[in-house]
Amino acid sequence: MGKRPAASDARARLPDASCRVVLLHGPDAFLRAEHTAALVRALEATHGAVDVLHFDGNSPAADVLDECRSFGLMAAHKAVVVDDADQLIKESTRPLFERYAGEPSEGATLILRASRWYKGKLDTLIEQHGAIVKCDAPDETQAAAWAIKRCAKRHNGVLQKDAAALLVERVGADLGRLDSELGKLSAAAGQSPCGDAVPIDRALVAEFVGVSREESAFAIQDALAHQDPEAALTNLRDAIERSRESPVLVSWACMDVARKLHALAAAGREAPSVARTLKIWPMDRQQTLLRQAGRLGTARTLAMLEAAVAADHAQKSGLGRDPMRTLERLAVTLTT
Repeated sequence: MGKRPAASDARARLPDASCRVVLLHGPDAFLRAEHTAALVRALEATHGAVDVLHFDGNSPAADVLDECRSFGLMAAHKAVVVDDADQLIKESTRPLFERYAGEPSEGATLILRASRWYKGKLDTLIEQHGAIVKCDAPDETQAAAWAIKRCAKRHNGVLQKDAAALLVERVGADLGRLDSELGKLSAAAGQSPCGDAVPIDRALVAEFVGVSREESAFAIQDALAHQDPEAALTNLRDAIERSRESPVLVSWACMDVARKLHALAAAGREAPSVARTLKIWPMDRQQTLLRQAGRLGTARTLAMLEAAVAADHAQKSGLGRDPMRTLERLAVTLTT
């Protein structure tokens, strides 16, 4: 049986139909699944029907290897997929897989998938007859570039560059979630009368994609800290109606900023030290809270904290019949 290219070349290539052993390792489960699906399609193009069999890290090693070596009943080729392969291939079983990887079956492709992997002799053997792909999560720049290409290839959409940047800013570099949002955005953008895809711009992303839970909380807290009623109400509605956050989370964000303001106001000259103890970051948020605490004073910040506690109690006890109205009243109270 012919061997794959040298190790340096094998690492540079994606798995194809000539591979008999493939290792997909790294923290990004979406990439591992995508590489698996692409490999199965390549095998089907070469061999016709392909049996895809799944095992996990708790499966007996003998069962996995016997499946690789046995003939398929319905298809000419098998794809034997093992998830959590690092749990299966341990000190006692590694020699079995090393022997198999040194002389793999022509009728099967063994696909090992793992979030963690420790390099060893097995890697060299895999590279001789297959490929190793590291599935690392991309950074934000890479994720935005990926989203633009993915939108065109998989969703027949056109994602503008600045819209891609905003999408990644709101969703993060999670490729699985990005792909889901791209499908939604492409459907929302629709097509022109000529049948061309309408470009997805920043406005569409802002309308359809909510910010993350952490960003929602910080946006509300920043508006409260700046004593901006309009911004507080806008961010509150965005968090609940667009990002679909729980009213309890929004209530907590309000109570947290009121608690910090009161602690800083009560600390007087020691407020900067207290701000560091409370871990208020970044520095511009800390400085804003310090200024507002000094301006509002102990009595007013205590009243704000009491109002926030009362609203939180109403949310959790069911006393507030309309959570949105309760939170809107609280936002106005805290910013005026």
